[in-house]
Amino acid sequence: MKQNFTVRQGALDGVEVFLSVAQHRSFRRAAAELGVTPSAVSQVVRVLEARIGAALFIRTTRSVGLTEAGERFLSRAKPAFEELVAASEVARGLGQRPAGLLRLSVPRAVVPILLEPLIASFCQAYPEVEVEIAASKELIDLAAEGFDAGIRLGQFVDADMVAVPLTPPFRLVVVGSPGYFAGRDRPEHTDDLRQHACLRWRRSSGALAPWSFNDNGHAIEISVSGPLIANDYSTMLGAAVEGVGLAQLPEPMVADGLSAGKLVHVLEPFAPMISGVFLYYPGRRQIMPKLRAFIDHVKSGSAGQGKIPGTR
Repeated sequence: MKQNFTVRQGALDGVEVFLSVAQHRSFRRAAAELGVTPSAVSQVVRVLEARIGAALFIRTTRSVGLTEAGERFLSRAKPAFEELVAASEVARGLGQRPAGLLRLSVPRAVVPILLEPLIASFCQAYPEVEVEIAASKELIDLAAEGFDAGIRLGQFVDADMVAVPLTPPFRLVVVGSPGYFAGRDRPEHTDDLRQHACLRWRRSSGALAPWSFNDNGHAIEISVSGPLIANDYSTMLGAAVEGVGLAQLPEPMVADGLSAGKLVHVLEPFAPMISGVFLYYPGRRQIMPKLRAFIDHVKSGSAGQGKIPGTR
């Protein structure tokens, strides 16, 4: 059975009127300052006194003074009310211009390639915003953990988030070092991976991620085995360059290794396309100016799109 609830009167009701009367020692001058009638001021003060349970003013036909209760109430209420007004101004300022602390949850691998150049230019453009970067592989609840936004592969962004693309879609490619292939045949089909050392990635959930492929338009997943398990792409990339085994990684992340001859592509016809990297955040109505400024900065292409590795 639904109950009826009412919002009780707050302890601050009437305090501003009380302070104005106490300052001017006049109901009429307080009413003029507040833009209301003297009778309205008197009514508010009477309600406040009734709620407190003590008379706050001594009223005569010629003057208004404070009772002892009124003096004590004034000594505590005035600084507290001024602090509340100041707090409101601070909050209002954050709602009107880009300022304050902007907290971002990002994968470690994007920090040097995406965030270092992007944050440098953003901080120059918006000096009143402080940027905090929490680099982690974990997928977190932005609201619960106090973050303004996150950066992840599109496939890991929840449907109820607003997502802004940071990169175009790109492929997941299998690579190995020339040293690894010395004396080994290169795989020609995904079934050939059974004869190869494959570097594996452990998800934040604890599960080992299978390798994903596109076989003539059909998405397939293959469980692989090998000598190394890592929980971030950077470690897997370094191990692949050193010849520990094959790795399946975002194509932008291996571009430098391929061009330098440290890595070679295999199984290119089976490389799946993924959606790319996204900046994501809760609903549009909750955007503060600091986040809106960062989103606009990202969209302007300050960091150079298309060069960002996809990570979780």
